Amino acid sequence: MKKRQTTITDIAKKLHISKSTVSRALQNHPNVSQKTRKAVLDLANEMDYRRNLHALSLLNRKSNTIGIIVPELIGSYFPQMIISAQKEAIKAGYNIIISQCNECYKDEVENAKLMLAYQVDGLLISLTKETRNYDHLEIFLRKGIPVVFFNRICEKMIVPKVIVDDYEGAFLAVEHLIETNKRRIAHLGGPPSLAISRHRLNGYKDALKKHQIPIDEELIVSFDLSFEKINIYLQYFLSLQSPPDAIFVINDTTAIEVIQLLKRKGLRIPEDVAVVGFSDDYASALIDPPLTTVAQPIELIGATAAKMLIEQIDRDVSEWKAVTKMLKTNLVIRQSTVKLKHNN
Repeated sequence: MKKRQTTITDIAKKLHISKSTVSRALQNHPNVSQKTRKAVLDLANEMDYRRNLHALSLLNRKSNTIGIIVPELIGSYFPQMIISAQKEAIKAGYNIIISQCNECYKDEVENAKLMLAYQVDGLLISLTKETRNYDHLEIFLRKGIPVVFFNRICEKMIVPKVIVDDYEGAFLAVEHLIETNKRRIAHLGGPPSLAISRHRLNGYKDALKKHQIPIDEELIVSFDLSFEKINIYLQYFLSLQSPPDAIFVINDTTAIEVIQLLKRKGLRIPEDVAVVGFSDDYASALIDPPLTTVAQPIELIGATAAKMLIEQIDRDVSEWKAVTKMLKTNLVIRQSTVKLKHNN
């Protein structure tokens, strides 16, 4: 038989006191004597009592809970961001509910419904690659629940956003490849529906233009971030009459797979094909050769997004501010673009 959870009523009966006295003792109310408070807390601990957060949220009209929805948990980017956001939330007295969508729009909609059911006070979200409709997020605003986007944002919704300078990061990455004498630079980009994909593509193109290298559309592929398709597009690049001597990739998880596939095909990195990723995933420094990448300030993104959300929660709806914070990136040069020199 399933054991039910201990309630305030159970504690009150055991100690022969009122439920209101138990409630005040648990909340450290000054009108409760030290002796009674100690007895309540000791028994609550002994009986594994846990506060009913849902009941408290109904009473206070506040759940002290923040929801976080991310598109996936592959690699270290989103887990690191979540950890950082959680630290800020805990400091401010909030709990966290986390869900991930497997890059599926339908899952994102269901997760959003779940957050509403749990009556979160605010929502942090990074969109899936499939998201084109935002009705499930507009509901939060209509209910007076603030939303903050990070990384993958909805440009149409007038809410706070935390992003990095994707354009500049891509520009510097491609310029670095040009400075290492690469000229046939391919770009394996993400879905055009994502703003980060468009900004990184523009940075790629403008770096080529600056150095008077013609933009060759056959060297540009936008794909849906499905792992099983990486080999297809890499094979396409390598089958061109003039194959690329470098590839700028939309993210590190894809870039790492590109490196593995190139090595299986017997190609040398960076001599035959150089590779650059984006985000500085934890594994990017461990792959052989280590991956040159555009590092994002992941912890700062999470902390900033959480702080912005908590600020919105503490304001009246009429005082909400739709601020967009753009953070800087940093190019981390490793052996996937520059051959390590050995001392004789």
